[in-house]
Amino acid sequence: MLVDKYGNKVNTKKPIQREIAVASIYDKYSTYPSDGLTPVKLAQIFKEADAGDIYRQMELFEEMEGKDPHLFSQLQTRKNAVVGLDFEILPYSENDKDKEIAQFITDIIFNLDSIDDVFMDLLDAIGKGFAVSEIMWEVKNGKVLVKEIKNRHQKKFFWDENGYMRVATDEEPNGILLPKDKFIIHKYKACSGHITKAGVLRVVAWMYLFKNYDIKDWVSFCEVYGMPLRLGKYAPGSSEDEKNALMRALVTLGSDAAGIVPEGASIEFIDSNKTATSDIYEKLADFCNKEISKAILGQTLTSEIGNSGSYAASKTHGEVRQDLVEADSKALAQTIRRDLIKPLVMFNFGDDSRLPYLKFHSEPPEDLEKSAKTYATLISDIGLPVSEKHVYEKFGIPKPEDGQKLIIPPTRTPTILKDTEIIANKTAKKENTSVKFQKEVDKLADEATEKSKELFKEMFKPLVRLIDNSNSLEEIKEKLDDPVELEKIYGEMTSAEFEELLQRVMFAADMLGRMREDAEHPEDS
Repeated sequence: MLVDKYGNKVNTKKPIQREIAVASIYDKYSTYPSDGLTPVKLAQIFKEADAGDIYRQMELFEEMEGKDPHLFSQLQTRKNAVVGLDFEILPYSENDKDKEIAQFITDIIFNLDSIDDVFMDLLDAIGKGFAVSEIMWEVKNGKVLVKEIKNRHQKKFFWDENGYMRVATDEEPNGILLPKDKFIIHKYKACSGHITKAGVLRVVAWMYLFKNYDIKDWVSFCEVYGMPLRLGKYAPGSSEDEKNALMRALVTLGSDAAGIVPEGASIEFIDSNKTATSDIYEKLADFCNKEISKAILGQTLTSEIGNSGSYAASKTHGEVRQDLVEADSKALAQTIRRDLIKPLVMFNFGDDSRLPYLKFHSEPPEDLEKSAKTYATLISDIGLPVSEKHVYEKFGIPKPEDGQKLIIPPTRTPTILKDTEIIANKTAKKENTSVKFQKEVDKLADEATEKSKELFKEMFKPLVRLIDNSNSLEEIKEKLDDPVELEKIYGEMTSAEFEELLQRVMFAADMLGRMREDAEHPEDS
Protein backbone atom coordinates (compact mmCIF):
# COMPACT_ATOMS: atom_id res chain seq x y z
CA MET A 1 0.00 0.00 0.00
CA LEU A 2 1.34 3.40 -0.98
CA VAL A 3 0.97 6.39 1.31
CA ASP A 4 1.72 10.08 0.77
CA LYS A 5 3.79 12.38 2.99
CA TYR A 6 0.73 12.93 5.19
CA GLY A 7 0.35 9.21 5.83
CA ASN A 8 -2.78 8.87 3.70
CA LYS A 9 -3.42 5.95 1.36
CA VAL A 10 -2.74 6.78 -2.31
CA ASN A 11 -5.01 5.36 -5.00
CA THR A 12 -2.96 3.34 -7.49
CA LYS A 13 -5.82 3.08 -10.00
CA LYS A 14 -5.00 4.66 -13.36
CA PRO A 15 -7.43 6.64 -15.52
CA ILE A 16 -8.64 5.60 -18.98
CA GLN A 17 -6.39 7.53 -21.35
CA ARG A 18 -7.84 6.38 -24.69
CA GLU A 19 -10.53 8.41 -26.41
CA ILE A 20 -13.95 6.77 -26.19
CA ALA A 21 -16.63 9.01 -27.72
CA VAL A 22 -14.55 9.83 -30.76
CA ALA A 23 -16.09 12.62 -32.81
CA SER A 24 -17.53 11.18 -36.00
CA ILE A 25 -17.79 12.88 -39.38
CA TYR A 26 -21.53 12.33 -39.15
CA ASP A 27 -21.77 14.44 -35.98
CA LYS A 28 -21.60 17.65 -38.00
CA TYR A 29 -24.32 16.55 -40.43
CA SER A 30 -28.00 16.74 -39.65
CA THR A 31 -31.21 15.21 -40.88
CA TYR A 32 -32.75 18.70 -40.55
CA PRO A 33 -35.90 17.77 -38.66
CA SER A 34 -37.00 21.42 -38.68
CA ASP A 35 -37.67 21.28 -42.42
CA GLY A 36 -41.41 21.16 -42.87
CA LEU A 37 -41.91 21.15 -39.10
CA THR A 38 -45.54 20.72 -38.10
CA PRO A 39 -47.24 20.18 -34.74
CA VAL A 40 -47.61 16.47 -35.60
CA LYS A 41 -43.93 16.13 -36.52
CA LEU A 42 -42.80 18.02 -33.40
CA ALA A 43 -44.91 15.79 -31.17
CA GLN A 44 -43.41 12.71 -32.82
CA ILE A 45 -39.86 13.95 -32.19
CA PHE A 46 -40.68 14.49 -28.52
CA LYS A 47 -42.18 10.99 -28.23
CA GLU A 48 -38.96 9.48 -29.62
CA ALA A 49 -36.92 11.41 -27.02
CA ASP A 50 -39.20 10.30 -24.20
CA ALA A 51 -38.57 6.71 -25.27
CA GLY A 52 -34.79 7.24 -24.97
CA ASP A 53 -33.88 8.12 -28.57
CA ILE A 54 -32.94 11.82 -28.43
CA TYR A 55 -31.17 11.93 -31.81
CA ARG A 56 -33.76 13.98 -33.72
CA GLN A 57 -34.64 16.13 -30.71
CA MET A 58 -31.01 17.22 -30.30
CA GLU A 59 -30.72 17.98 -34.01
CA LEU A 60 -33.92 20.03 -33.80
CA PHE A 61 -32.64 21.99 -30.80
CA GLU A 62 -29.42 22.72 -32.67
CA GLU A 63 -31.36 24.03 -35.68
CA MET A 64 -33.60 26.16 -33.48
CA GLU A 65 -30.54 28.00 -32.15
CA GLY A 66 -29.17 28.42 -35.66
CA LYS A 67 -32.37 29.68 -37.27
CA ASP A 68 -33.93 31.96 -34.66
CA PRO A 69 -31.76 35.04 -33.86
CA HIS A 70 -33.85 35.98 -30.82
CA LEU A 71 -33.64 32.50 -29.36
CA PHE A 72 -29.89 32.38 -30.02
CA SER A 73 -29.38 35.77 -28.36
CA GLN A 74 -31.29 34.84 -25.20
CA LEU A 75 -29.43 31.55 -24.75
CA GLN A 76 -26.07 33.25 -25.28
CA THR A 77 -27.00 35.88 -22.71
CA ARG A 78 -27.89 33.17 -20.20
CA LYS A 79 -24.63 31.27 -20.77
CA ASN A 80 -22.35 34.31 -20.89
CA ALA A 81 -23.77 35.50 -17.58
CA VAL A 82 -21.96 32.54 -15.99
CA VAL A 83 -18.91 32.28 -18.25
CA GLY A 84 -18.13 35.95 -17.58
CA LEU A 85 -17.86 35.40 -13.81
CA ASP A 86 -14.55 35.21 -11.97
CA PHE A 87 -13.96 31.96 -10.13
CA GLU A 88 -11.46 30.39 -7.75
CA ILE A 89 -10.59 27.07 -6.15
CA LEU A 90 -11.04 27.08 -2.36
CA PRO A 91 -9.44 24.49 -0.06
CA TYR A 92 -11.70 22.28 2.05
CA SER A 93 -9.95 23.61 5.17
CA GLU A 94 -6.84 25.54 6.16
CA ASN A 95 -4.65 22.54 6.93
CA ASP A 96 -1.54 22.01 4.82
CA LYS A 97 -2.77 19.01 2.83
CA ASP A 98 -6.10 20.61 1.89
CA LYS A 99 -4.32 23.78 0.75
CA GLU A 100 -1.83 21.72 -1.26
CA ILE A 101 -4.70 19.89 -3.01
CA ALA A 102 -6.47 23.17 -3.79
CA GLN A 103 -3.32 24.64 -5.30
CA PHE A 104 -2.79 21.50 -7.39
CA ILE A 105 -6.34 21.70 -8.79
CA THR A 106 -5.99 25.44 -9.38
CA ASP A 107 -2.84 24.94 -11.45
CA ILE A 108 -4.50 22.28 -13.61
CA ILE A 109 -7.79 24.10 -14.27
CA PHE A 110 -6.26 27.50 -14.93
CA ASN A 111 -3.65 25.98 -17.25
CA LEU A 112 -6.27 24.29 -19.42
CA ASP A 113 -6.65 25.79 -22.87
CA SER A 114 -9.85 27.81 -23.13
CA ILE A 115 -11.44 26.81 -19.83
CA ASP A 116 -14.16 29.32 -20.71
CA ASP A 117 -15.00 27.22 -23.77
CA VAL A 118 -15.32 24.16 -21.54
CA PHE A 119 -17.78 26.03 -19.34
CA MET A 120 -19.70 27.25 -22.39
CA ASP A 121 -19.97 23.71 -23.78
CA LEU A 122 -21.26 22.37 -20.47
CA LEU A 123 -23.77 25.22 -20.14
CA ASP A 124 -25.34 23.94 -23.35
CA ALA A 125 -27.32 21.82 -20.90
CA ILE A 126 -29.47 24.87 -20.14
CA GLY A 127 -31.09 24.56 -23.53
CA LYS A 128 -30.84 20.84 -24.20
CA GLY A 129 -31.17 19.33 -20.73
CA PHE A 130 -27.67 17.89 -20.51
CA ALA A 131 -24.19 18.35 -21.94
CA VAL A 132 -21.23 15.97 -22.00
CA SER A 133 -17.48 16.55 -22.28
CA GLU A 134 -14.82 13.85 -22.35
CA ILE A 135 -11.67 14.15 -20.22
CA MET A 136 -8.39 13.33 -21.96
CA TRP A 137 -6.15 12.10 -19.13
CA GLU A 138 -2.37 11.94 -19.19
CA VAL A 139 0.25 10.74 -16.69
CA LYS A 140 3.47 12.75 -16.20
CA ASN A 141 6.09 12.25 -13.50
CA GLY A 142 3.75 10.02 -11.54
CA LYS A 143 0.95 12.62 -11.56
CA VAL A 144 -2.41 12.22 -13.30
CA LEU A 145 -3.12 15.39 -15.26
CA VAL A 146 -5.75 16.68 -17.68
CA LYS A 147 -4.45 17.02 -21.22
CA GLU A 148 -7.67 18.26 -22.81
CA ILE A 149 -11.44 18.36 -22.35
CA LYS A 150 -13.46 17.69 -25.52
CA ASN A 151 -17.10 18.49 -26.07
CA ARG A 152 -19.36 15.66 -27.25
CA HIS A 153 -22.57 16.12 -29.22
CA GLN A 154 -25.69 15.12 -27.31
CA LYS A 155 -26.98 13.00 -30.18
CA LYS A 156 -24.20 10.45 -29.53
CA PHE A 157 -25.94 9.50 -26.28
CA PHE A 158 -29.18 7.68 -25.54
CA TRP A 159 -30.94 5.75 -22.77
CA ASP A 160 -31.54 2.00 -22.87
CA GLU A 161 -34.67 0.17 -21.75
CA ASN A 162 -33.35 0.08 -18.17
CA GLY A 163 -32.86 3.83 -18.06
CA TYR A 164 -29.04 3.74 -18.23
CA MET A 165 -27.22 6.37 -20.27
CA ARG A 166 -25.11 4.99 -23.12
CA VAL A 167 -22.78 6.43 -25.71
CA ALA A 168 -22.55 5.20 -29.30
CA THR A 169 -19.00 4.60 -30.55
CA ASP A 170 -17.51 3.46 -33.84
CA GLU A 171 -16.77 0.04 -32.32
CA GLU A 172 -20.11 -0.20 -30.53
CA PRO A 173 -22.87 1.50 -32.57
CA ASN A 174 -25.44 0.10 -30.11
CA GLY A 175 -23.70 1.98 -27.34
CA ILE A 176 -21.74 1.26 -24.15
CA LEU A 177 -22.23 2.35 -20.57
CA LEU A 178 -20.23 5.45 -19.69
CA PRO A 179 -16.94 4.54 -17.94
CA LYS A 180 -16.35 6.03 -14.52
CA ASP A 181 -14.17 9.14 -14.20
CA LYS A 182 -14.08 9.71 -17.95
CA PHE A 183 -16.93 12.12 -18.74
CA ILE A 184 -18.16 15.41 -17.30
CA ILE A 185 -21.97 15.27 -17.44
CA HIS A 186 -23.72 18.53 -16.66
CA LYS A 187 -27.50 18.37 -16.26
CA TYR A 188 -30.07 21.12 -16.10
CA LYS A 189 -33.62 20.73 -14.85
CA ALA A 190 -36.01 23.36 -16.13
CA CYS A 191 -38.77 21.08 -14.86
CA SER A 192 -39.08 17.76 -13.05
CA GLY A 193 -39.08 14.53 -14.99
CA HIS A 194 -36.64 12.75 -17.28
CA ILE A 195 -33.57 14.62 -18.43
CA THR A 196 -34.81 14.57 -22.05
CA LYS A 197 -37.62 16.95 -20.98
CA ALA A 198 -35.49 19.19 -18.75
CA GLY A 199 -33.98 21.71 -21.20
CA VAL A 200 -35.59 25.09 -21.83
CA LEU A 201 -35.56 24.44 -25.59
CA ARG A 202 -38.11 21.70 -24.98
CA VAL A 203 -40.29 24.34 -23.32
CA VAL A 204 -39.94 26.97 -26.07
CA ALA A 205 -40.14 24.55 -29.04
CA TRP A 206 -43.85 25.24 -29.49
CA MET A 207 -43.31 29.00 -29.51
CA TYR A 208 -40.57 28.44 -32.08
CA LEU A 209 -42.99 26.45 -34.24
CA PHE A 210 -45.78 29.04 -34.07
CA LYS A 211 -43.34 31.87 -34.76
CA ASN A 212 -41.98 29.90 -37.71
CA TYR A 213 -45.47 29.64 -39.21
CA ASP A 214 -46.05 33.32 -38.54
CA ILE A 215 -42.80 34.46 -40.19
CA LYS A 216 -43.48 32.38 -43.32
CA ASP A 217 -46.96 33.89 -43.75
CA TRP A 218 -45.63 37.35 -42.97
CA VAL A 219 -42.97 37.06 -45.69
CA SER A 220 -45.56 35.82 -48.17
CA PHE A 221 -47.83 38.72 -47.24
CA CYS A 222 -45.02 41.23 -47.74
CA GLU A 223 -44.17 39.67 -51.09
CA VAL A 224 -47.76 40.05 -52.30
CA TYR A 225 -48.73 43.35 -50.74
CA GLY A 226 -45.38 45.01 -50.21
CA MET A 227 -45.37 46.50 -53.73
CA PRO A 228 -48.28 48.17 -55.55
CA LEU A 229 -50.29 46.08 -58.01
CA ARG A 230 -49.35 46.80 -61.64
CA LEU A 231 -52.40 46.44 -63.82
CA GLY A 232 -51.95 46.48 -67.63
CA LYS A 233 -54.74 47.41 -69.98
CA TYR A 234 -54.67 46.65 -73.69
CA ALA A 235 -56.95 48.00 -76.40
CA PRO A 236 -59.64 45.81 -77.90
CA GLY A 237 -58.41 43.84 -80.86
CA SER A 238 -54.81 43.71 -79.62
CA SER A 239 -52.78 40.81 -80.97
CA GLU A 240 -51.15 38.12 -78.80
CA ASP A 241 -47.76 39.68 -79.46
CA GLU A 242 -49.02 43.01 -78.11
CA LYS A 243 -50.47 41.31 -75.04
CA ASN A 244 -47.17 39.45 -74.36
CA ALA A 245 -45.24 42.68 -74.80
CA LEU A 246 -47.47 44.35 -72.24
CA MET A 247 -46.91 41.52 -69.76
CA ARG A 248 -43.16 41.72 -70.21
CA ALA A 249 -43.36 45.45 -69.56
CA LEU A 250 -45.24 44.85 -66.31
CA VAL A 251 -42.62 42.36 -65.13
CA THR A 252 -39.80 44.67 -66.11
CA LEU A 253 -41.38 47.53 -64.18
CA GLY A 254 -41.35 45.34 -61.07
CA SER A 255 -37.58 44.84 -61.15
CA ASP A 256 -36.12 47.62 -63.29
CA ALA A 257 -38.77 50.32 -62.88
CA ALA A 258 -38.62 50.86 -66.65
CA GLY A 259 -40.32 49.33 -69.66
CA ILE A 260 -42.15 49.90 -72.95
CA VAL A 261 -45.69 49.08 -73.94
CA PRO A 262 -47.49 48.96 -77.31
CA GLU A 263 -49.30 52.03 -78.48
CA GLY A 264 -52.83 52.15 -77.14
CA ALA A 265 -51.96 50.08 -74.02
CA SER A 266 -51.82 51.55 -70.48
CA ILE A 267 -50.44 50.59 -67.06
CA GLU A 268 -52.14 51.44 -63.77
CA PHE A 269 -50.53 51.19 -60.28
CA ILE A 270 -52.90 50.18 -57.45
CA ASP A 271 -51.61 50.69 -53.89
CA SER A 272 -52.48 48.11 -51.25
CA ASN A 273 -53.89 49.20 -47.90
CA LYS A 274 -53.21 46.17 -45.66
CA THR A 275 -51.47 47.83 -42.70
CA ALA A 276 -53.93 46.50 -40.15
CA THR A 277 -53.49 42.96 -41.45
CA SER A 278 -49.66 43.13 -41.29
CA ASP A 279 -49.82 44.17 -37.61
CA ILE A 280 -51.27 40.78 -36.76
CA TYR A 281 -48.09 39.00 -37.90
CA GLU A 282 -45.85 41.40 -35.99
CA LYS A 283 -47.87 41.06 -32.80
CA LEU A 284 -47.77 37.27 -32.97
CA ALA A 285 -44.00 37.24 -33.55
CA ASP A 286 -43.54 39.69 -30.66
CA PHE A 287 -45.67 37.52 -28.39
CA CYS A 288 -43.61 34.42 -29.25
CA ASN A 289 -40.36 36.29 -28.58
CA LYS A 290 -41.57 37.45 -25.17
CA GLU A 291 -42.60 33.94 -24.21
CA ILE A 292 -39.18 32.65 -25.26
CA SER A 293 -37.47 35.36 -23.16
CA LYS A 294 -39.55 34.47 -20.13
CA ALA A 295 -38.54 30.83 -20.40
CA ILE A 296 -34.82 31.52 -20.86
CA LEU A 297 -34.13 34.67 -18.83
CA GLY A 298 -37.06 34.56 -16.44
CA GLN A 299 -38.30 37.97 -17.63
CA THR A 300 -38.69 40.10 -20.77
CA LEU A 301 -37.91 43.70 -19.91
CA THR A 302 -34.11 43.48 -19.92
CA SER A 303 -34.20 41.95 -23.40
CA GLU A 304 -36.98 44.04 -24.96
CA ILE A 305 -37.81 47.41 -23.40
CA GLY A 306 -40.51 48.99 -25.51
CA ASN A 307 -42.84 51.91 -24.98
CA SER A 308 -44.56 50.09 -22.14
CA GLY A 309 -41.31 49.29 -20.37
CA SER A 310 -39.14 51.42 -18.11
CA TYR A 311 -35.68 51.43 -16.62
CA ALA A 312 -37.08 50.89 -13.13
CA ALA A 313 -39.14 47.90 -14.25
CA SER A 314 -36.15 46.47 -16.10
CA LYS A 315 -34.01 46.81 -12.97
CA THR A 316 -36.63 45.04 -10.87
CA HIS A 317 -36.91 42.16 -13.31
CA GLY A 318 -33.12 41.97 -13.51
CA GLU A 319 -33.11 40.70 -9.94
CA VAL A 320 -35.00 37.60 -11.08
CA ARG A 321 -32.31 36.97 -13.63
CA GLN A 322 -29.69 37.27 -10.89
CA ASP A 323 -31.28 34.24 -9.25
CA LEU A 324 -30.78 32.28 -12.47
CA VAL A 325 -27.14 33.33 -12.70
CA GLU A 326 -26.48 32.18 -9.15
CA ALA A 327 -28.32 28.88 -9.71
CA ASP A 328 -26.51 28.19 -13.01
CA SER A 329 -23.07 28.96 -11.58
CA LYS A 330 -23.73 26.86 -8.48
CA ALA A 331 -24.91 23.88 -10.56
CA LEU A 332 -21.88 24.12 -12.88
CA ALA A 333 -19.50 24.33 -9.90
CA GLN A 334 -21.04 21.19 -8.40
CA THR A 335 -20.67 19.33 -11.70
CA ILE A 336 -17.00 20.31 -12.08
CA ARG A 337 -16.31 19.31 -8.47
CA ARG A 338 -18.01 15.91 -8.91
CA ASP A 339 -16.77 14.89 -12.37
CA LEU A 340 -13.39 16.63 -12.70
CA ILE A 341 -11.98 17.69 -9.34
CA LYS A 342 -12.97 14.49 -7.53
CA PRO A 343 -11.17 12.06 -9.89
CA LEU A 344 -8.14 14.37 -10.01
CA VAL A 345 -7.88 14.34 -6.22
CA MET A 346 -8.56 10.60 -6.04
CA PHE A 347 -5.90 9.71 -8.59
CA ASN A 348 -3.23 11.96 -7.08
CA PHE A 349 -3.96 12.15 -3.34
CA GLY A 350 -6.06 9.11 -2.44
CA ASP A 351 -9.71 8.23 -1.89
CA ASP A 352 -9.81 9.63 1.65
CA SER A 353 -8.67 13.12 0.61
CA ARG A 354 -11.12 15.98 0.99
CA LEU A 355 -12.23 17.86 -2.10
CA PRO A 356 -11.67 21.59 -2.67
CA TYR A 357 -14.50 23.79 -3.92
CA LEU A 358 -14.99 25.67 -7.18
CA LYS A 359 -16.62 29.02 -6.41
CA PHE A 360 -18.01 31.45 -8.97
CA HIS A 361 -18.30 35.04 -7.77
CA SER A 362 -21.92 35.47 -8.79
CA GLU A 363 -22.88 38.00 -6.14
CA PRO A 364 -24.21 41.31 -7.48
CA PRO A 365 -21.73 44.24 -7.49
CA GLU A 366 -21.30 45.87 -4.10
CA ASP A 367 -20.81 49.53 -3.23
CA LEU A 368 -17.24 49.22 -1.96
CA GLU A 369 -17.04 52.88 -0.95
CA LYS A 370 -20.02 52.46 1.34
CA SER A 371 -18.57 49.21 2.72
CA ALA A 372 -15.23 50.90 3.40
CA LYS A 373 -16.94 53.60 5.48
CA THR A 374 -18.85 50.96 7.40
CA TYR A 375 -15.68 49.01 8.19
CA ALA A 376 -13.89 52.21 9.23
CA THR A 377 -16.68 52.96 11.71
CA LEU A 378 -16.73 49.42 13.09
CA ILE A 379 -12.96 49.25 13.55
CA SER A 380 -12.00 52.80 14.56
CA ASP A 381 -15.03 54.07 16.44
CA ILE A 382 -16.59 50.93 17.89
CA GLY A 383 -13.39 48.92 18.19
CA LEU A 384 -14.80 45.74 16.62
CA PRO A 385 -12.02 43.20 15.98
CA VAL A 386 -11.93 42.30 12.25
CA SER A 387 -9.54 39.77 10.72
CA GLU A 388 -7.00 41.03 8.22
CA LYS A 389 -7.78 38.15 5.84
CA HIS A 390 -11.47 39.05 5.77
CA VAL A 391 -10.75 42.68 4.81
CA TYR A 392 -8.45 41.66 1.96
CA GLU A 393 -11.07 39.21 0.62
CA LYS A 394 -13.94 41.67 1.09
CA PHE A 395 -12.37 44.36 -1.07
CA GLY A 396 -10.55 42.02 -3.47
CA ILE A 397 -7.12 43.38 -2.54
CA PRO A 398 -4.17 40.95 -2.78
CA LYS A 399 -2.26 40.66 0.47
CA PRO A 400 1.27 42.15 0.21
CA GLU A 401 4.06 39.63 0.09
CA ASP A 402 7.30 39.88 2.03
CA GLY A 403 9.70 42.35 0.49
CA GLN A 404 7.10 44.21 -1.56
CA LYS A 405 7.12 48.01 -1.43
CA LEU A 406 4.01 49.33 0.28
CA ILE A 407 2.08 52.52 -0.47
CA ILE A 408 1.44 54.23 2.87
CA PRO A 409 -0.26 57.61 3.35
CA PRO A 410 2.19 60.15 4.84
CA THR A 411 -0.15 61.23 7.64
CA ARG A 412 -1.45 57.86 8.75
CA THR A 413 -0.34 54.26 8.66
CA PRO A 414 -3.32 51.97 7.95
CA THR A 415 -3.29 48.87 10.10
CA ILE A 416 -5.60 46.18 11.39
CA LEU A 417 -5.39 46.24 15.20
CA LYS A 418 -5.16 43.21 17.42
CA ASP A 419 -7.46 42.81 20.41
CA THR A 420 -4.80 43.97 22.89
CA GLU A 421 -4.00 47.03 20.77
CA ILE A 422 -7.68 47.98 20.58
CA ILE A 423 -8.00 47.81 24.38
CA ALA A 424 -4.80 49.82 24.85
CA ASN A 425 -5.99 52.50 22.42
CA LYS A 426 -9.37 52.77 24.14
CA THR A 427 -7.62 53.15 27.52
CA ALA A 428 -5.23 55.78 26.15
CA LYS A 429 -8.11 57.70 24.61
CA LYS A 430 -10.00 57.63 27.89
CA GLU A 431 -6.92 58.84 29.77
CA ASN A 432 -6.35 61.67 27.32
CA THR A 433 -9.90 62.96 27.74
CA SER A 434 -9.46 63.13 31.54
CA VAL A 435 -5.99 64.75 31.70
CA LYS A 436 -7.32 68.19 32.52
CA PHE A 437 -9.74 66.88 35.13
CA GLN A 438 -7.03 64.73 36.70
CA LYS A 439 -4.75 67.72 37.21
CA GLU A 440 -7.50 69.60 39.02
CA VAL A 441 -8.23 66.58 41.25
CA ASP A 442 -4.54 66.18 42.09
CA LYS A 443 -4.32 69.82 43.08
CA LEU A 444 -7.37 69.59 45.38
CA ALA A 445 -6.07 66.35 46.90
CA ASP A 446 -2.68 67.90 47.69
CA GLU A 447 -4.33 70.87 49.38
CA ALA A 448 -6.65 68.66 51.41
CA THR A 449 -3.83 66.40 52.50
CA GLU A 450 -1.72 69.36 53.58
CA LYS A 451 -4.57 70.81 55.68
CA SER A 452 -5.34 67.42 57.24
CA LYS A 453 -1.82 66.83 58.49
CA GLU A 454 -2.40 68.74 61.72
CA LEU A 455 -5.67 66.88 62.37
CA PHE A 456 -4.06 63.48 61.95
CA LYS A 457 -1.02 64.60 63.91
CA GLU A 458 -3.21 65.74 66.82
CA MET A 459 -5.30 62.56 66.68
CA PHE A 460 -2.42 60.14 66.68
CA LYS A 461 -0.03 62.08 68.93
CA PRO A 462 -1.12 60.17 72.12
CA LEU A 463 -0.82 56.87 70.21
CA VAL A 464 2.71 57.76 69.21
CA ARG A 465 3.57 58.30 72.87
CA LEU A 466 2.00 54.93 73.67
CA ILE A 467 4.15 53.23 71.04
CA ASP A 468 7.29 54.96 72.29
CA ASN A 469 6.62 53.80 75.90
CA SER A 470 5.85 50.16 74.96
CA ASN A 471 8.23 47.29 74.42
CA SER A 472 6.16 45.03 72.12
CA LEU A 473 2.97 44.80 70.06
CA GLU A 474 1.38 42.62 72.77
CA GLU A 475 1.94 45.33 75.32
CA ILE A 476 0.41 47.99 73.00
CA LYS A 477 -2.65 45.75 72.43
CA GLU A 478 -3.13 45.22 76.19
CA LYS A 479 -3.01 48.96 76.89
CA LEU A 480 -5.53 49.73 74.08
CA ASP A 481 -7.90 47.11 75.48
CA ASP A 482 -7.58 48.57 79.03
CA PRO A 483 -10.02 51.47 79.65
CA VAL A 484 -7.75 52.81 82.38
CA GLU A 485 -4.82 53.04 79.99
CA LEU A 486 -6.99 54.72 77.29
CA GLU A 487 -8.03 57.28 79.85
CA LYS A 488 -4.39 57.96 80.62
CA ILE A 489 -3.67 58.41 76.90
CA TYR A 490 -6.56 60.80 76.20
CA GLY A 491 -7.14 61.88 79.75
CA GLU A 492 -5.99 65.40 78.99
CA MET A 493 -9.05 65.84 76.68
CA THR A 494 -12.62 66.11 77.68
CA SER A 495 -15.02 63.68 76.06
CA ALA A 496 -16.56 66.48 73.97
CA GLU A 497 -13.15 67.58 72.71
CA PHE A 498 -12.23 64.00 71.81
CA GLU A 499 -15.55 63.47 69.95
CA GLU A 500 -15.10 66.70 67.95
CA LEU A 501 -11.54 65.71 67.02
CA LEU A 502 -12.68 62.31 65.96
CA GLN A 503 -15.44 63.73 63.71
CA ARG A 504 -13.00 66.13 62.04
CA VAL A 505 -10.55 63.32 61.33
CA MET A 506 -13.31 61.09 59.94
CA PHE A 507 -14.59 63.93 57.69
CA ALA A 508 -11.11 64.61 56.36
CA ALA A 509 -10.54 60.92 55.69
CA ASP A 510 -13.89 60.68 53.88
CA MET A 511 -13.06 63.64 51.63
CA LEU A 512 -9.66 62.25 50.77
CA GLY A 513 -11.24 58.92 49.90
CA ARG A 514 -13.83 60.54 47.62
CA MET A 515 -11.18 62.58 45.77
CA ARG A 516 -9.06 59.49 45.24
CA GLU A 517 -12.05 57.57 43.85
CA ASP A 518 -12.91 60.43 41.46
CA ALA A 519 -9.36 60.55 40.24
CA GLU A 520 -9.37 56.83 39.44
CA HIS A 521 -12.83 56.91 37.72
CA PRO A 522 -13.31 60.37 36.13
CA GLU A 523 -16.02 59.06 33.74
CA ASP A 524 -18.34 58.51 36.73
CA SER A 525 -17.95 62.08 37.97
